[in-house]
Amino acid sequence: MIRPRKVFAQHWLKSEKALDAIIKAAECTESDRSPKGDRILEIGPGTGILTRRLLPLVQSLVAVEIDRDLCQLLSKQLGKTENFLLLQGDFLTLDLPSYLAAFPNFHKPNKVVANIPYNITGPIIEKLLGTIANPNPEPFDSIVLLVQKEVAERLYAKPGSKAFGALSVRVQYLAECELICTVPAAAFQPPPKVDSAVVRLRPRKIEIPALNPRQLENFLKLGFGAKRKMLRNNLQSVIERDRLTHLLEQLKINPQARAEDLSVQQWVILANELGVKSEE
Repeated sequence: MIRPRKVFAQHWLKSEKALDAIIKAAECTESDRSPKGDRILEIGPGTGILTRRLLPLVQSLVAVEIDRDLCQLLSKQLGKTENFLLLQGDFLTLDLPSYLAAFPNFHKPNKVVANIPYNITGPIIEKLLGTIANPNPEPFDSIVLLVQKEVAERLYAKPGSKAFGALSVRVQYLAECELICTVPAAAFQPPPKVDSAVVRLRPRKIEIPALNPRQLENFLKLGFGAKRKMLRNNLQSVIERDRLTHLLEQLKINPQARAEDLSVQQWVILANELGVKSEE
């Protein structure tokens, strides 16, 4: 009997209610595996409880699993399923396009559905979406993830809320994020120490592009570096306090605002303007 391994932060979902919510959120096309059906990427399939629910609904499913024992189990149980491809490896270092090139029947996935390891949630989301400086040039139609509840709250947080931070800006610059449902710890085996949540990310049309994405990233680090301080104090190393106050007033931003008070678009506009001002 295979048991969850702490080294891989494994917590296997057992709740049918949570599985139903994930499947519904994925909006998989029931197409009898036609060429127009959805092609799913699943990260960390574990024992395959979600995988089995998805396979009848999609054209293809590519699963990436790092645990060798689980790969052997999945290969034994699902290896002969025509629309299932299992890749053993670390998703964060895996070159998926190169792997798929060897399997002509499996094209690039257009959706992601996964219960991911909580200890590497940030790096996984970054690889899926890209960064402000380097967005994914071929974004997924949707990304449905089961993540730690606290992280989920940061992903979909609104400006002015306690949870709104640099991660919120980075993700919401690239994608729309919505909460699907919360999942209690008891829904897993073994139960984690925290509750979880299902979120869905969809690519966002960037209305106001960052003129210097790396500079925006730097401003986010400075701005959110001390959330209790006013933004004009946190950014003093970039621009003089008085000049920044004047700029904030020009942009109709409260000079006493803190980093979490600005919307994503306001952050982009401010960074664009600061880039110009700092060069003067």
